[in-house]
Order: sequence, then structure tokens, then C-alpha cells
Amino acid sequence: MSIEVGSKLQGKVTGITNFGAFIELPDGKTGLVHISEVADNYVKDINEHLTVGDEVTVKVLNVEDDGKIGLSIKKAKDNPPNRRRNQGNQKNNRERGESFEQKMNRFLKDSEDRLATLKKHTESKRGGRGARKG
Repeated sequence: MSIEVGSKLQGKVTGITNFGAFIELPDGKTGLVHISEVADNYVKDINEHLTVGDEVTVKVLNVEDDGKIGLSIKKAKDNPPNRRRNQGNQKNNRERGESFEQKMNRFLKDSEDRLATLKKHTESKRGGRGARKG
């Protein structure tokens, strides 16, 4: 069985370090789940989430030429939390009834206003060099 990037597999936690957990995959190979890929929220202590012997579902993130396998537990879950936010934004834009041109014009105006404000604040902090008087 070859391990392919993007595939979901069942594995068993065989070791835990301060930077992640080693997972034994079905074909006997071992991969690493980095501590940042254990849960959707910040993980200070990986031992609060995993223990040796746990059965976990992982997604293969990468397979390097030297045989190292990068895994993720949080990406193996079916419902990533970010999807809901994006759907809400699409709904709000539809409710406004704005065309693409209207959105671009609003974006450009907002950008120019922010840039002007930023320039004004940075010029005044330089001690007057280049700043307009009056």
C-alpha cells in the first residue's frame, strides 16, 4: 500500500514529543503529526490531546524523498470551521446586490482613504521632514 498525499488513514500513536506525535500507519511506516496539526485551537501540551496507543484518523500532508511523512489530525476532520465564515460573506454580498464594479469601486475608495491616512500619520512622525505645513 503506497501512502499518497491527501489520503486519510487510520493510525496508532506510538510516541509523543514536545513537538508532535509519531503515528504508525497501516503499512508499518511511521509519520509525524506536528503539534500545530493536532487540533484547531492552540495546543500547549500535546499530552492533553493524545496518549500513546490512541487510534487516530490522519491526513497525509507530504511524503518527502527521504521517507519522512507529514500528517495532520485536524485536517482529517470532515468539517473545517472556516467554511461557515466564507458562506456568510457570500450571502452578505448577495444581499447587498452589489455588482463587481461597485465592489471594486468601494474597495479602491477604502484603500485610497487608508493609504492617505497612513501617509499622513507617518509624515507627522518623521519630525516634519516631507510633511506639509498648514
